[in-house]
This record gives sequence, C-alpha cells and structure tokens, in this order.
Amino acid sequence: METKKMQIKKPRYQTIAEDIAAKIVEKKYIVGEKIYARSSLASQYGVSAETARRAIAVLQDLEIVEATKGSGVVIISYENAVKLIQRLEGVQTVRELQVALQQSIENQISDLMALQETAKELVNRTERFRSINPFVPFQLEITASCPYLSRNLSEINFWHNTHATIVAIRKDHHLILSPGPYATLDDGNVIYFIGDDEAIVKVQNFLQI
Repeated sequence: METKKMQIKKPRYQTIAEDIAAKIVEKKYIVGEKIYARSSLASQYGVSAETARRAIAVLQDLEIVEATKGSGVVIISYENAVKLIQRLEGVQTVRELQVALQQSIENQISDLMALQETAKELVNRTERFRSINPFVPFQLEITASCPYLSRNLSEINFWHNTHATIVAIRKDHHLILSPGPYATLDDGNVIYFIGDDEAIVKVQNFLQI
C-alpha cells in the first residue's frame, strides 16, 4: 500500500513576515521607514486583519519592526532582518537536502525492487530452460590452485568425487569432445560438464577453483 507523504505548510502570517523581512534585506524598505498599517497589510496580502497582526507580531518579537498605536509599523533593524533570512535559507537548504535524500532512497528502493524482479525472472527462465534441456553443460576454468594439474581424470576419480561427467575440455583454441578417462587437466583449460543442480559446487570444491 502506497504511503502518502506528509506535507508541511507554513502559517500564512509567517510567510508574510518572511516576505517583509526579505524586502528589508533587499532594501525595498529602509530603517526608519513606516510601512503599511495592519489594515493596509491585510488588504495587500489578501488576508484577515488578525493574520496581518500576527505577521507584524513576529517581526516585532524579532526586533525587526516596531508597532505602536497611532504610529503604524516602523522598520527598526536591517541586521535582524538579515539574520532571519539567513536562518530561513539555512532551514531551506536542510529541507532541500532532506528531500533529495528521501528521493535518492526511494529511487534506490525502486531500483532494488526492479533488480529483484529481474533476478527472479532470470532464475525462473533458467529453471524452465534446464527442465526443457537438462543436458546444458556447466563450465569452469582450471586455475593454478587446482591440486590435480597434469593428472588424468581416471587417476583423480573425477566422477566418483563429483558425480559430474566431463563432456568436453577446451585447451587453448582446441575443443576436445568426450575426452575420456585419460584426459588431463592443465592450468587455463576450460571443462564442460553435466550433472545435477549441485554439480557446479561439487566440482568447484573438488578442484579447489
């Protein structure tokens, strides 16, 4: 089930206060200037008188403006307006990083789910293919770590130890089919063999590759 994301919405009065502070920082309003009365402010932003009053109260609490009866609202501090805007920009940056991080996590989850589905389909198709043709051989390259280099298959009891049957050996650019019990294993050879589902692990363990 899809989870709905919680949206954070600022109060309108806070948005108005921030807008006025931004205009002070941009020097559209200057210290000592008288700005709108509450009623004019309410009309300008299309809000109630109470919302306008709260916006001015926020700025007054931060000592950016001073509001007195009969004198209206006067700007008293450019520096405090700058501090508010800087703090808001910092908060916005953090929010943007949080959103980017959340989006990255969601993308990774989506990618992992797609990878999981692809892997599942690969396994299903491989099993179907093997059920149709059980004689598709496994293949392994012989490495220098193999303890049976230069020894033939009969000497090392390959089939008895692995229950797998080698159907071909590639030596350099030559492919030897049905190599028989006297074929030897050398570094760099590639062996092709058939067996049950555990054959690949048994052969790897036996040849130590």
